Amino acid sequence: MSLLIKNATIINEGERFKGSVIVEGERIKTVIKGDITPIQEDEADEVINAEGKFLIPGVIDDQVHFREPGLTHKADISSESMAAVAGGTTTFMDMPNTNPQTVTIDDLMWKRERAAETSSANYAFYIGANNSNIDQLKNIDRKLVCGVKVFMGSSTGNMLVDNEDMLRRIFSELDMLISTHCEKESVIKANIEKYKAIYGEDIPVSVHPLIRDEEACYASSSEAVELATKYGGRLHLLHLSTAKELTLLEDKPLSDKMITGEVCAHHLWFNDTDYAKYGTRIKWNPAIKFESDREALIKALGTDRLDVVATDHAPHLLSDKEGGALKAASGGPLIQYSLLLLFEKALQGEISLEKVVEKTSHAPAQLFKVRDRGFIKEGFYADMVIVDPRSTTKVEKESILSKCAWSPFEGYEFSNKIDTTFVNGFPVYRNGLVDTQYRGKAIEFNV
Repeated sequence: MSLLIKNATIINEGERFKGSVIVEGERIKTVIKGDITPIQEDEADEVINAEGKFLIPGVIDDQVHFREPGLTHKADISSESMAAVAGGTTTFMDMPNTNPQTVTIDDLMWKRERAAETSSANYAFYIGANNSNIDQLKNIDRKLVCGVKVFMGSSTGNMLVDNEDMLRRIFSELDMLISTHCEKESVIKANIEKYKAIYGEDIPVSVHPLIRDEEACYASSSEAVELATKYGGRLHLLHLSTAKELTLLEDKPLSDKMITGEVCAHHLWFNDTDYAKYGTRIKWNPAIKFESDREALIKALGTDRLDVVATDHAPHLLSDKEGGALKAASGGPLIQYSLLLLFEKALQGEISLEKVVEKTSHAPAQLFKVRDRGFIKEGFYADMVIVDPRSTTKVEKESILSKCAWSPFEGYEFSNKIDTTFVNGFPVYRNGLVDTQYRGKAIEFNV
């Protein structure tokens, strides 16, 4: 089947222009600047008039927790991939802290097979490091995996890598991208004892950014940078949340970097004053910090000091979110509304739409060496999103597709709308509905 999307405002590779895209099967055949010819329109099996709407590459989310296997009462690949495509995400990279944890090649292959059966979006999976699986990490086929995830300094499970020899071997022997969650356990524990002395066992969630504070983040992130620099490892710092950590990165093109940084959408939207309204619904690790941090993070996207925007989409049941800073689970659903959130920030003048596309599509594709995705380019897979800036999206419980069935944005009305999401040329989401019969593909990596 051939598809023509005409008269769109296309945002791609730093340009914004009026144009059209012809899709043949799964791939982009032609990108046209300006008007199409009648012959081109007549040859298409389907024509979509995107006049007044944006056409952008699909989002590549490099950090999600879809909870399968073992935690499927909260979420699973099927439910969360539907939320993904409804939010304009066409490819996700899933983290290894499931049950069992994805720390062997067999575990990784099980996830890939499961996604082939159930995922509405394209997919890839990290393999996790622990203190004893270096042989598994070294023997994996690099074309099949986005990278290795290392929990440095702190972990919610038992994936903490605190063996110095193992860390040295990870950074010196692995020929793959190393993604790290950096928070220093010793700093966190000291802060917990400090605030227990003030509040007792029930520390309010507003203290969460003081427990998992700037120093906890920087102490661990700087250690990762030191290791990567010493041994020549390729390091990607996940969900940076403080202005201080930005000093570990450089303002230069992504192609020139060995150390890169990611920021998550929630750290660009919320600040510490929001705990009073949202409570534990915005409890994440690393914590939502201060307005000065939020402003520094969004500014760093504009200077290219930060490279990628992701979600850290991590659904929990609302019952899991009960309690204060010590008891409530950390994490929440975000993927269905992350692109709208970024468009909202663009409308508010904090970031350009060209940067939104760069940091959510182009940069993840380049950083992870994703084959033939992340751009509106001839020959590439037709992973694209039509966004309507003239319509609004009110977040209501009945429209939430994540299995956990809640969102920190409930009641908020975004001033944009996801019109259509194409995965490999197929309109998997349109008219407010996901085509539940379509299945995405395992993405491949250039090595």
